[in-house]
Amino acid sequence: MRYVILRDDDTNTLTPIECLERLYRPFLERGLPVNLSVIPEVRMNLTTPDGRPEGFLMGRRGGDATKPIGQNPKLVRYVLNNPGYHVAQHGCHHDYFEFAFTDPLEITQRLEKGTLQLLDAGFPRPQTFVAPHDKFSRASLVESAKRFYVLSSGWFELRYLPPSWWPRYLRKKVFQTAHWQAGHTIFLSHPGCLLSCNRPYDAMFESVTAAIRTQRLTVLVTHWWEYFRNNQADERFIEILHETANFLARDPSIEVVSFDDVVAGRVPLD
Repeated sequence: MRYVILRDDDTNTLTPIECLERLYRPFLERGLPVNLSVIPEVRMNLTTPDGRPEGFLMGRRGGDATKPIGQNPKLVRYVLNNPGYHVAQHGCHHDYFEFAFTDPLEITQRLEKGTLQLLDAGFPRPQTFVAPHDKFSRASLVESAKRFYVLSSGWFELRYLPPSWWPRYLRKKVFQTAHWQAGHTIFLSHPGCLLSCNRPYDAMFESVTAAIRTQRLTVLVTHWWEYFRNNQADERFIEILHETANFLARDPSIEVVSFDDVVAGRVPLD
């Protein structure tokens, strides 16, 4: 049996319900869990390198203001009313270097503020943490590992790991496994954003299926807003995502699971 986790990043208080519904109803109807990596309190002035608002802001700006996820109760109710959705914590404000800082106090404040915003909105306490842009410092890895059972990232670097974790990390390297564990925390690596508008569409589905066949547990990462760039639905890209749902549902040798399933010990790591 092979296992797949679908991780969608950047849900926030500005996310239209219609976008999530359009993308993930085929998954939910088939009983395939969708892990939403939720920004607890999104900052409204985030931009891309060319100065445009980040895609997940849907073209909106707001100075230095931040908006908690709880300010969109309809979105919160939608997620909670569909048990196929599982919520992970995606940073706090989604600042670019948010968890690349080295001050443990500042990191702790951001982690706890983010969790509190999710709890105040009505979500259960998150067990999985995703750092914006996969940027961790050693201090943020240590503090995150104290509070979450799963850290999901594209990669983990030895230079940022505390020495007590090195034996487990080096074992992962020797046996060429994607995932590993130190203490009570599980570290899940993903093979890049295979479902992305920045990848060739003609080869995307094949890339996804090939990645799934190469390892026991695969984390597939995508971003809901990439399917609705410039407020226009990218029909071809959405079709590829739904083709992926069909593939996952029909293959009896694949089980789609949640991060919570990993925490519960129901998913082998290698």
